[in-house]
Amino acid sequence: QVQFVESGGGLVQPGGSLRLSCAASGSIVSLYRLGWFRQAPGNQRELVASITGDGNTDYEDSVKGRFAISRDYFKNTVILQMNNLVPEDTAIYFCNTVPGLGFSWGPGTQVIVSS
Repeated sequence: QVQFVESGGGLVQPGGSLRLSCAASGSIVSLYRLGWFRQAPGNQRELVASITGDGNTDYEDSVKGRFAISRDYFKNTVILQMNNLVPEDTAIYFCNTVPGLGFSWGPGTQVIVSS
């Protein structure tokens, strides 16, 4: 069973940056399209960025130009570099496959953007 563990969240001021990391068990980083999702209070979980097995990326419109997704094959991790953060980015961030393959969701990592 594949497991995901997210880290790197925290409290940051508007305009600041955070670097999120998702550690995946097993060598799946190169096998599947992987994505970063987020869920704000009262909202549904949404996909914000994804990366395919051969490195093609895609972003939700509100994060284009500010977020960058990448992978580290050797460490089996997926990275989300978030720059120029805004309060609307406040959410719990998760990673998983895209589309879902039935793997459990990890605990997520909390991102709070506030002055």
